[in-house]
Amino acid sequence: MAKYSFEEKLSAVLRYVEGGESYVTLARSMGTSESVVMNWVKQYEHHGIEALCKKSYTNYSAQFKLDVLNYMIDNGTSPNETAVIFNIASPATIRTWRILFKKGGIDALKSKKKGRQSVNNSHNKTNKPKPSKGSVEALQAEIEQLRMENAYLKKLNALVQNKEKSPKKTKHK
Repeated sequence: MAKYSFEEKLSAVLRYVEGGESYVTLARSMGTSESVVMNWVKQYEHHGIEALCKKSYTNYSAQFKLDVLNYMIDNGTSPNETAVIFNIASPATIRTWRILFKKGGIDALKSKKKGRQSVNNSHNKTNKPKPSKGSVEALQAEIEQLRMENAYLKKLNALVQNKEKSPKKTKHK
């Protein structure tokens, strides 16, 4: 998706507001969809010029995301209308939140840290207490560990066999 500068967005909105062009002609001239232009216009009408200069990436809290979804459900608004009301740059963001919430609840709405895990955190993925020995959870964890080890050994064995089968290249001087 192309990113548009504040000036480009403002120009498109003003061309629409002044009555010169339709969503269709503006979208075609800018190489975007009608819904994108319509969203810019609606946000401009609802929040003014500040809505157009908002950064494209904003980190929203899980509670804010939940509030937005609840508002949409309670008031029967579409993601497009809700994005305008809450000054969210893209209605697709709200659609994504809705999908995440349906799949995983409030925990799915929490922001995930981006990038690689630090070495210290890679071994301790959870701070859950270890299940008691012989419990169903402990046995399932042990089965999973053994399956991973088995898969690793199978791959290692396949690599060794491939190396043995390949003709050895010797350098002659």
